Amino acid sequence: MDYQKIIDKYYPEENELKHILMVHSRLVADKALRIVDNHPELRADRQFVEEAAMLHDIGIFLTNAPSIYCFGTEPYIRHGILGAQLVRNEGYELHARVCERHTGSGITIADIQKQSLPLPLQDYLPVTIEEQIICYADKFFSKTHLEYERTVDEACNKLLKFGEDDTARFRAWAKIFE
Repeated sequence: MDYQKIIDKYYPEENELKHILMVHSRLVADKALRIVDNHPELRADRQFVEEAAMLHDIGIFLTNAPSIYCFGTEPYIRHGILGAQLVRNEGYELHARVCERHTGSGITIADIQKQSLPLPLQDYLPVTIEEQIICYADKFFSKTHLEYERTVDEACNKLLKFGEDDTARFRAWAKIFE
């Protein structure tokens, strides 16, 4: 799979948004690949991890997040499912699942109902080891401070807004991946 070709299709211009997407995605991919390399016992598909990590945020341009140069109409919380649809349209179902399952440390039906999130009513929890690794790696990097990698504790603090279950899921991954 040529993930760059897919990115270029949806981000044809070299601009600040594409720069943010590329830098953030590369940081996430590199961290995820370090986890794969440091934990061969997990038997994660290295090539898939790189491809899916590079595509996990492809839907951000469709959202309204001006601080990161996204001037779409959709709420940012939907970037994962929007990106998943783009990647599905390219014929990559497994990569699409990473897009829709990487927000927070996953989103449950209960989360959607309790928080009245504008998402279809289903679970968006990372299931495969590759999905979990990418979701975990993503929590260390923001799109507003590209140069900074959070610590495990800082990432946990950011997840607190999603609830204790999210933080517990993340801490469980930290025990496996660190």
